[in-house]
Amino acid sequence: MGYKEMYDEWLSSDCFDEQTKDELRAIAGDDKEIQERFYKELEFGTAGLRGIIGAGTNRMNIYTVGKASQGLADYIISMGGEKKGVAIAYDSRRMSPEFADAAALCLAANGIKAYVFESLRPTPELSYAVRKCGCIAGINITASHNPPEYNGYKVYWEDGAQITPPHDTGIMDKVKAITDYSLIKSMDKDAAKEAGLYEVIGQDIDDAYMEELKKLIIRKDCIEKVGKDIKIVYTPLHGTGNIPVRRILKELGFENVYIVSEQELPDGDFPTVSYPNPEAEEAFELALKLAKEKDADLVLATDPDADRLGVYVKDSSTGEYITLTGNMSGCLIGDYEIGQRKETEGLPKDGKLIKTIVSTNMADAIAAYYDVDLIEVLTGFKYIGQQMLKFETTGEGKYLFGFEESYGCLVGTHARDKDAIVATMKLCEAAAYYKTKNMTLWDAMIAMYDRYGYYRDEVKAISFEGREGLMKIQNIMKSFREMPPKQVGNYKVVSVRDYKNNTITDMETNEVVPTGLPVSDVLYYDMGDGVWMCVRPSGTEPKVKFYFGVVGEDMEDARLKSDDFKKAVMELIEKAVN
Repeated sequence: MGYKEMYDEWLSSDCFDEQTKDELRAIAGDDKEIQERFYKELEFGTAGLRGIIGAGTNRMNIYTVGKASQGLADYIISMGGEKKGVAIAYDSRRMSPEFADAAALCLAANGIKAYVFESLRPTPELSYAVRKCGCIAGINITASHNPPEYNGYKVYWEDGAQITPPHDTGIMDKVKAITDYSLIKSMDKDAAKEAGLYEVIGQDIDDAYMEELKKLIIRKDCIEKVGKDIKIVYTPLHGTGNIPVRRILKELGFENVYIVSEQELPDGDFPTVSYPNPEAEEAFELALKLAKEKDADLVLATDPDADRLGVYVKDSSTGEYITLTGNMSGCLIGDYEIGQRKETEGLPKDGKLIKTIVSTNMADAIAAYYDVDLIEVLTGFKYIGQQMLKFETTGEGKYLFGFEESYGCLVGTHARDKDAIVATMKLCEAAAYYKTKNMTLWDAMIAMYDRYGYYRDEVKAISFEGREGLMKIQNIMKSFREMPPKQVGNYKVVSVRDYKNNTITDMETNEVVPTGLPVSDVLYYDMGDGVWMCVRPSGTEPKVKFYFGVVGEDMEDARLKSDDFKKAVMELIEKAVN
């Protein structure tokens, strides 16, 4: 069925409500818009759903959410897990409560109990709740840091991590098998509650989650000594982090926490930012203004679902606030956590530090320094969660820390996804510890550079919209795959990793060995001496991303090398795009 026929089907079918039909009637003369909405089904991928909110098969709405939920229910039943239930959380985005209920009532109609949070909650708490409630799966309604017009649907499995093989492909197959929207089950909410298939959860999970976080504090003595003196500015960027972040910091003894009032309350329109992303400079504009007024020591921002943390720290020598990339904050927290565990209790013989393949090589240096194993996984925190499950089921390996360059990390095993609440807590604990040593967090970062090397890592994202954009991204990946660069700037490519074809090719000998990781559309170019480049399509946005890193003899040397390398990368990008 073509996009026009599908459009007509939605207008005439009894499956769809009048509000949906009115929205579609309003675009009757716009063929391009009709095509964008109906040229394909919104794809249920390895991360679930993510798309623009609106009517149509290629949009986020209660019908596409219902289809995903019916597919999930069919898979759960096929696995014999229908008695365990599913935990459901949602963030502050438009339609999030409605999508959460659409999912819950579909599950209930299939005889699967839904544990639904009473109001918005952060992603890591959903991950925690899956195991706390003994669920077979979890659903989180969020589009993370995407623009306001987006929403999404993430699926978790019983270990608390986002779905990985075989469950991801198993669920995808069940969703694809649903070709008729009339087959999607649902039931009345009151009837679901009366049947014990819809249970509201909240305070009990909040309290238990907070207690798990407190257990992770190592240097309570330092917080008690100087916590009241540290000034912290925090913004939840209109998302879910406001209550849990403020609660944990207050209960630990951090008394000077200043909230950016303009961004305090949940708001799916994100009126103060065009892009609620803690990676974006504009997200910190109001927070930095407040930080200068209060002379804050550190400035923190969590994204809407509070799984990612952005950070600025003050350089006491200049009074300026310096942004920490995800690589920098991840290494700062990881080095503190592993170092303090070594000092206070010793490290396990089989301790593991986990990073994604596009994250900084400084992590390798940290692992070597503490004599712990470094594990590399594909991009996506679910692969870090997969390693945690492996440690748990085999009894081999002790999780110490995991992070990815996109501002996500996890201390502890209470959750199996990145956790900006615990990251905030740990960074503030580290600030207290270093303050007792007459050091700021920026001083600690410089000390790490002196110890491990002056690593500098960057990412360049190229955006493409719509159907044509998707084709451009595919062509870029094809170009780099079929004609890999032999040199980037001043650096000769030593080896090429093609994770889609499961090959690592030595460019000098042409020897080929397997990557050892799951298949993924990613290309990685190693140039030796800590220099590298990686290209991959974003899994959550219509972008292709270029990651690269260098290491210098000092800050200025690293900056110059990175600037030169970036120019060479941009030339490659321009050539591939055109």
